[in-house]
Amino acid sequence: MTSTAAELLEVLWGRASTAPASASQLRVLLILEHHEGINLRTLADSLASTPPSTSRLCDRLQAAGFVERVVSAADRREVRLHLSGRGRAFLADLRIRREQTLRAVLDQMPAAKRVALLQGLEAFCDAAAAQIHDASDDSAASGTRTA
Repeated sequence: MTSTAAELLEVLWGRASTAPASASQLRVLLILEHHEGINLRTLADSLASTPPSTSRLCDRLQAAGFVERVVSAADRREVRLHLSGRGRAFLADLRIRREQTLRAVLDQMPAAKRVALLQGLEAFCDAAAAQIHDASDDSAASGTRTA
């Protein structure tokens, strides 16, 4: 049941096209939104990718106007990555379109089931946030760099 729900949600999300960004580029935008000003190596680590591949991804996002590279004031050899205004607008628009698609499904559900779903999702968010936080703590304790 859980995998079916996840797959159906993925289908619904897919209806809200992420064009002109690919799925990989969208991941970068979401990471940058939450970790503004990270460097390329940290982003590559977050993506479980190599710096050259991540740099090419950022090249394409910069060419599309979604990402800005800024030289670090502390170390001129280091480049910090930031979402541009266009990148933020793209994510906001994508969220609106995804919400509209999801709302159309939720509107077909009985009110009591929607309330139960909301309660379940709140518990899910709490558990997922705790797990992500614990994983970050484990990485920090082992000396792994994180965003």
